[in-house]
Parts: sequence; structure tokens; C-alpha cells
Amino acid sequence: MTTWRAWLGQAVLYGLFALFIGVFSRWPAWQALPPGEAVLKVSFIHHGQRIAPCRPYTQEELARLAPNMRTPLKCERERAPVQVEVDLDGATVFRHVAQPSGLSRDGASSVYHRLNVAAGEHRLVVRLKDGTGTGFDHVRETTVRLQAAQVLVIDFDPQKGGITFS
Repeated sequence: MTTWRAWLGQAVLYGLFALFIGVFSRWPAWQALPPGEAVLKVSFIHHGQRIAPCRPYTQEELARLAPNMRTPLKCERERAPVQVEVDLDGATVFRHVAQPSGLSRDGASSVYHRLNVAAGEHRLVVRLKDGTGTGFDHVRETTVRLQAAQVLVIDFDPQKGGITFS
């Protein structure tokens, strides 16, 4: 007599669990983007240029170093921060200065920013400065046509010529 009650109880519990899953798989309704919008993502990791150029060691400096540490050049570790600006249709929509990572400020600078924009045609200008001079080292201007729910990623890849869109 207890076995049919156990089976019945188990069936009721499985049914309630299935109902719970069914209800919450359809409700509440969730949408990643509002209708008619696209996403611009600025996402890259890049090493800025060194703050100071490498220089040769003097003979006195080489003599003070252990034999296994004697390299011809002394290079400072600290790197310049990476500055990025994004203009959309003539207005600056993102401006950021990414400091180098690491205790000695010798690591890569990381940038990630997500921006929702209206779908359609836009004039896009991206500027990146990774050195210590004045002005931006890399500039890319283009006109993009964004579809609704499209994601356009702005990246920086020196092997592909600098600022890239994908």
C-alpha cells in the first residue's frame, strides 16, 4: 500500500517541477536589446609604448652586473597609458584612458565598453593614442550601416593595420 502512495507522490512532485520549469522558461519575457537598436563594443588589450627608449649600458654599469645579467641595452619597464576616443555622427560618445597593468606599470592596458545605438547608417571615428607624444597615433574613420540587434566590435590589432571593425 505504501508503494502506490510513493509512486503517486513522486509523480505529483515531478509534475510540479515540470510546471515550474515550463512557467519560468516563458515568463518573464526578456529581450537583449530594445527593437531597432544595435551595439558598439570597444574591446581590446594593448601594450602602450615604453615611456623611455632603450639605451646602451655604460662600461661601469656592465661591470657592476652579474655576468649572466649583462645585456647590451637597458630598457625601462613602464609603459604609456592607452587613450581611446570614439565619435559617432560627430559627437564623442566614449573617451577613456586605460592605465597599464602590473606593479611596475609594464603590462597591457585593457578597454571594454558597450554602447547601445540606433540601427542605421552612422559616421564612426575611432582614435587611439599609445605613445607619449602629442596627438593620436592611430585614427580610423568609416561609415557603418548597423542592422537591428547587430554587434559591431571595435578592436586594435597591430598585425592587421591598427584599429579594426568586425
